Amino acid sequence: MTKTNLIEKAKKVLNNNKKDKGFTIPCEGLYPFQWNWDSGFIAIGFAHYDETNAKREVEALLSAQWENGFIPHIIFHNDSDTYFPGPDFHLSKLHPLASKTHRTTGMTQPPVLGFVLKELYDIVDNKAEMLSFIKQNIDKVFRNHKHFYTHRDPNQEGLVYIYHNWESGTDNSPIWDDIWDTMNPPEYKFERRDTTHVDAAQRPSNREYDYYLHLIEIAKEHNYDDGKIAELSPFLVQDPLFNAMLIKSNAALIELYRIIGGSEDKIETLNKWQTNAIARFNEKLFNKRLGAYVHYDLRNEKQIEFLSSSSFAPIFAGIPSNERAITIVKTMMDKFGGDDKYLCASFDPESDRFNPRKYWRGPVWINLNWLLYKGLKLYDFNDEAKRVKEDSIALIERYGFYEYFDSRKDLDESVGYGGNNFSWSAALLLDLFKD
Repeated sequence: MTKTNLIEKAKKVLNNNKKDKGFTIPCEGLYPFQWNWDSGFIAIGFAHYDETNAKREVEALLSAQWENGFIPHIIFHNDSDTYFPGPDFHLSKLHPLASKTHRTTGMTQPPVLGFVLKELYDIVDNKAEMLSFIKQNIDKVFRNHKHFYTHRDPNQEGLVYIYHNWESGTDNSPIWDDIWDTMNPPEYKFERRDTTHVDAAQRPSNREYDYYLHLIEIAKEHNYDDGKIAELSPFLVQDPLFNAMLIKSNAALIELYRIIGGSEDKIETLNKWQTNAIARFNEKLFNKRLGAYVHYDLRNEKQIEFLSSSSFAPIFAGIPSNERAITIVKTMMDKFGGDDKYLCASFDPESDRFNPRKYWRGPVWINLNWLLYKGLKLYDFNDEAKRVKEDSIALIERYGFYEYFDSRKDLDESVGYGGNNFSWSAALLLDLFKD
């Protein structure tokens, strides 16, 4: 397929997934609402050919921001019976400061909006018009970051926690298996909707859903109060991907506030957050034995010693020193970058927990590849960046705009898994081609 054909197909995917209310669904059926970090990546794709829809995507996401600055992970703008758990299960209204105009979840996702605004500014030709849009919205993103450092950093150390695996974006990663072993939730009665759209072998198990629902029930029992969650939730994790996204977004806000001018107080606050966060990130989340960053179990005060694509994401945010970046990239290429594999598997291919077909337990995801590509370029690992870019394009060209892909090369069967015509795969392909 030619580059021109792929670009036109990518635009068609985005245009078909766009809804009248100004938001774009990840894909039909499987994900019928607006998802937080999906929308950030989708806006980047739209910016290359439809600036109006790029702005509307961000506005639709921010329209459901809570009064305390929190931005939820799903916004239920519309009704749909193809997804569980829906708004009636999440009951975000239990929190006194939840959105009064939108039904949402009471959890969040990796905070991409800061760096997305900077990407939009960099992509579009009409900088003045985009800057005007950013000026109208940047303080909302700043308030979101302030909420994280105020409510999700109980030790005031510059690293924020997630209280649910869905907040990580890497929903069923093997990273969480040891935490599930500490829990024994009830067996909930519920009707799965995802497995009516996708082969169950590619999705989390019913028992895993018990853990997911139990964490939500704990949060609901305490009206989504962050203090109570930090005190009581068995799942309390400092995630390197989540915190790297926040650090990258902090840096983007600093740059944008400088371009806009007149916000020295906010720049000073952001710089304080950055200094604290980057230092603590390097102290606490780097694992010398593995040669990469890992997750930290805040409930049990220990590192979770597994490699995943999240282990390398800090290069996107410029977190490691040049020396440490060399170590990280070597680890990635040695363990994830064999000639028989596409970069970059979402979990360590050498681990017995690796599953190349099952969601975040091994497949390649285009959004993580996009982050790694940008990070590799930042540190001048140009050959490795080229490999990630070419692998990403090859997977889509060969199998289509799927949600995730098998990392093993030369398989007989299709290696596109999850939802098809998936929005961020299309959006980020457009950006990779333009770069």
